Amino acid sequence: MSTGAVKSPLAPDWLSLPEDINQLQPRLWAGNVRRVDGVLEVDGVDVAELARQFGTPLFVVSEADFRARAAEFRDAFNAAFADLCGGVDVYYAGKSFLCTEVAHWVVEEGLNLDTSSGGELAVAMRAGVPAERLALHGNNKSVAELTRALDLGLGRIIVDSLQELELLAAMAEQRGVRANVMLRVTPGVHANTHDFIATAHEDQKFGLSLAGNTNPALAGDSNGSSVADDGGSATGALASIAPADAAVAVALQRQGINLLGVHCHIGSQIFEPDGFALAARRLLEFLARMRDRHGIELPELDLGGGYGIAYTEADEPRPAAEIAAAMAAVVGSACAELKLTVPRISIEPGRAIVGPTTFTLYTAGVVKTVNVDMDTADGEASVTYPRRYVSVDGGMSDNARPVLYDADYSAVLASRSSAAEPVLSRVVGKHCESGDIVVRDVFLPGDTQGGDLLAVPATGAYCWVLSSNYNYIARPPVVAVSDGHARLIVRGESEEDLLARDVPRAGD
Repeated sequence: MSTGAVKSPLAPDWLSLPEDINQLQPRLWAGNVRRVDGVLEVDGVDVAELARQFGTPLFVVSEADFRARAAEFRDAFNAAFADLCGGVDVYYAGKSFLCTEVAHWVVEEGLNLDTSSGGELAVAMRAGVPAERLALHGNNKSVAELTRALDLGLGRIIVDSLQELELLAAMAEQRGVRANVMLRVTPGVHANTHDFIATAHEDQKFGLSLAGNTNPALAGDSNGSSVADDGGSATGALASIAPADAAVAVALQRQGINLLGVHCHIGSQIFEPDGFALAARRLLEFLARMRDRHGIELPELDLGGGYGIAYTEADEPRPAAEIAAAMAAVVGSACAELKLTVPRISIEPGRAIVGPTTFTLYTAGVVKTVNVDMDTADGEASVTYPRRYVSVDGGMSDNARPVLYDADYSAVLASRSSAAEPVLSRVVGKHCESGDIVVRDVFLPGDTQGGDLLAVPATGAYCWVLSSNYNYIARPPVVAVSDGHARLIVRGESEEDLLARDVPRAGD
């Protein structure tokens, strides 16, 4: 219990001084993580044993927690939408974290799998995921990726542009098949998140806009037709028609396209429900407009993902059941008002499933204290305050999110408990960059020293998948823990792996 510590003025407002430096904040961790005799333990395996067996840095994922969170989304959304459309198709967003073992978990928990590249699709194929349960995203899919999707007979291809739609239609028709297509539309919603992960406003690369046409390829014809009469190129459309409207017209005319419906994704790490509700409303209005224009009700609507998780004490994520109930209320009322049959709904949670299941285990190295000058309120003087820097054996190569998005994380001393007072600390990596920060602000025990194990929670999403070999650092392994046992699910790299890519000189 802290007795004499005072919060440093260098600490952000949201960071509170802990009363007990050894206490875990449950919403940051997998449900089966706890301290036993002061040592962090996950599902019966303590971190000291994990470090001895697998080394550090190490990604540690709780299989039971992953399965539980997947089931929670599956069950909550199915219950909320049962009376509206018979349930929901949940697609796990593989871009958050994917390997063959995780793909198996996804299928076994009754979820589908969303991929966003040929490489992610290859992982799904290696895991034996049925093609009808796969989706392929991407704003610039290659011919090779589309070819693979067609050859497999994917359950859905999410088309991102008119150019891609025309290409896919031609490829499918040449093969004598029909591609199952969702059109990704941009509903013009600016989600309350970092600009780099807000994806439904107009000024970004994804999707077909619901707003007026900005595509020069559609300009030129003034006879009122939306597409060329021969069902080929979309270049005959009016300049004023929205790209999303034109894409529906093209898709309905092409023999190679089986148009399932529309898709949107407003961004990532979003807590407020307003953006999701507005996007759903605009997409349903679009479906009603397409019904009135073309005489067909598209049967499916994908509302994407982006549900936020807790990285620090300041984050308060909503339970899956609450999210599902709110979305079902919006969809139900909008469809009733529009006299629209409720389409089959699908969602794409990724971070919300895998993020909290995982923590990264590091070994501390150099610990130093620096003095930071801070201006006083009157601006006429400055006061010096200490900040502790704790260096670990990983860094921006295994977690790029702090440098990419100014993302905040937390950390705990994992290998023992401590009676020392909390000290404002910054956990940093070993790379040759001053921006190599893993945890910008956290209170750690004042006796934290080299050799201690530190654990950073909520690193399951967009950490390992964004990892790099900067400074020729090998990517860490990923270990799954279940029922008191740990096993590798992704092998860590070795120096031999790094050097194997160098092409030797002739004669060597």
